[in-house]
Amino acid sequence: MSNTDKVFAGSIPKIYDEYLVPMIFSAYADDIARHVAARSPSVLLEIAAGTGAVTRAVAAALPRGVRYVATDLNEPMLAVAAQRQAEDDRIVWRQADAMALPFGDAEFDLVCCQFGAMFFPDRVKAYGEVKRVLKGDGAFVFNVWDRIEDNVLTHEATVTLGRMFPDDPPRFMIRTPHGYHDKAVIKSDLERAGFRDISIETRSEISRAPSAEYVAIALCQGTPLRSEIEARDASKLQAATDFVAEALRTRHGSGAVEGKIQAIVIEARP
Repeated sequence: MSNTDKVFAGSIPKIYDEYLVPMIFSAYADDIARHVAARSPSVLLEIAAGTGAVTRAVAAALPRGVRYVATDLNEPMLAVAAQRQAEDDRIVWRQADAMALPFGDAEFDLVCCQFGAMFFPDRVKAYGEVKRVLKGDGAFVFNVWDRIEDNVLTHEATVTLGRMFPDDPPRFMIRTPHGYHDKAVIKSDLERAGFRDISIETRSEISRAPSAEYVAIALCQGTPLRSEIEARDASKLQAATDFVAEALRTRHGSGAVEGKIQAIVIEARP
């Protein structure tokens, strides 16, 4: 993982929330919320909360009286999440590193995480921390993206940027968001961290956006892919965005755009 892969700062959090969340995250946030609500937790921890897509979905699905701690490594992302969330005294926002959770042992009924595990430098260590803070009958519910080829618009954008920068193609999307999809590896990592009851399923959805330009802005400017583009030529961010938009427009037309997205959903218990 590159040092820039975990940097969600500057204008990235706002664009991420405005463009990327409705395009690819919302459907899976609702799915995580269903998994969480089915277990009726009283004390819930979310790690890698980002700009709060899951937080909003889960909060809407849970009754009054629960305690909900939402954390992320990146404070700029949490700031957007807190701003977007309606006033809710059940929720506490806290900056936290998933590999060193600042909580006591057996403190939570459930831990959830949406599309964050791919960013953990040491996943076994992070999963061990999750197991430590879970009660004995608790559950860890999370998801990761499947391989990039099963996520059509992201794949097309990545291929297009490879044509623009043939000598040094930006590979953030392949390397990190779509770099942790081997189910056997995921299961092994969880088992090494002490989880024993593990279920893994593949879930496909359709990503929709109003235009090719929307998709290009979401991917090129609302993720750390932006940092990769700017590292190659800081003056070419808009040109790269336009180049991706034109490629998507050629393939999908000038109107609304849609494409398959696919994720892996995991529920693990000690």
